[in-house]
Amino acid sequence: MTDLKNLQIFKAKTTDSFVPVIDKAVLSPFFADTQNNYFILPGFCDVHVHFREPGFSYKETVVTGSLAAAHGGYTAVCTMPNLNPVPDSVGHLREQLDIINRDAAIHVYPYGAITVGQNGGTLADMQGMAHEVIAFSDDGRGVQSRDMMREAMLKAKSLGKMIVAHCEDNSLLHGGYIHDGEYAKTHGHRGICSESEWGPIARDIELVRETGCKYHVCHISCRESVELIRKAKAEGLDITCETAPHYLILDENDLQEDGKFKMNPPLRSADDKVALIDGILDGTIDMIATDHAPHSADEKARGLEKSAFGIVGIETAFPLMYTYFVKTNIITLEKLMDLLVFNARERFNIPLGNDYSVWNLDEEYEINSNDFLSKGRAMPFENTKVFGKCYLTVCDGKVVYGGN
Repeated sequence: MTDLKNLQIFKAKTTDSFVPVIDKAVLSPFFADTQNNYFILPGFCDVHVHFREPGFSYKETVVTGSLAAAHGGYTAVCTMPNLNPVPDSVGHLREQLDIINRDAAIHVYPYGAITVGQNGGTLADMQGMAHEVIAFSDDGRGVQSRDMMREAMLKAKSLGKMIVAHCEDNSLLHGGYIHDGEYAKTHGHRGICSESEWGPIARDIELVRETGCKYHVCHISCRESVELIRKAKAEGLDITCETAPHYLILDENDLQEDGKFKMNPPLRSADDKVALIDGILDGTIDMIATDHAPHSADEKARGLEKSAFGIVGIETAFPLMYTYFVKTNIITLEKLMDLLVFNARERFNIPLGNDYSVWNLDEEYEINSNDFLSKGRAMPFENTKVFGKCYLTVCDGKVVYGGN
């Protein structure tokens, strides 16, 4: 860190150190406030969000989602394809791109679907979409067929694109909706076994070995997934992965009979959480993504069994990770920036540019979903005390949040 009056500018360890082009007029209130210690941090990058448009704008729009991202310090996001229409062709993708180009407050990079309609039966028009999508994913649905995933990997490799996989074996779900652990047994809920996640990862690692495709695993949640990916990396396979703040902070012991605790994959055991933290520490897990998944209040008010899967998280990711992991000396702020900024941008080839946010890292407050800019409100951290408040976000040199 280097002093700039009372502003601290974060610098990366790499030769491409983060040094923003500072607008003195925009930052003048922070220079004048000698009572607080502000940090300038590079624009965060989230490779896994759901902005719900087109098709489900009652849950979220590109406007509300991108403003929520800016509120959380993010200046680049990658949006998943579970939309209507699904971006599985050039024409369908164009509908989404037109909305992004018109309404996005930050950089929004769409995924193209792997299969038509995300139904797993026919390969999408990957070649036609390749120059306008960040990568290919059927997130929200796992590709069930080994042959289909192999075909997709070969096509993606030929196009120089990455496969980003939601790993879930439908044959092992059995109607489950939380982790198949002690809480499910004690409270009479149907559980989702960990093998439904790590089984497809194991399959896909074999396919990566065969095809040489670049491959990224979404939202890993269990010990076996960490172990498989650790071994694959040691072998030299071109694999990365992500997890989310809620899997690192919570486990099944924190569950309540409330839809705000329901996400996919589910909160797993305490041992799984420890394995994920170990994966963060040793570099097996490359990045933190939020899987920001807004729903209407009604869709999340039906309890654990009947609520929709998914929680919001893009406005709380940094303060949660800073509070639970940096303030407690589990990781450094530099390590957190690798997880929230640099690793994702490097892997997905997303430039940083003149993107930054200004934070008071000493400010403590309670998370209140009424303060969110997202349409979604459901998440398991309501009233949680955290440190780190965002006061300003700048994208491409333009203020996209705060600055008043």
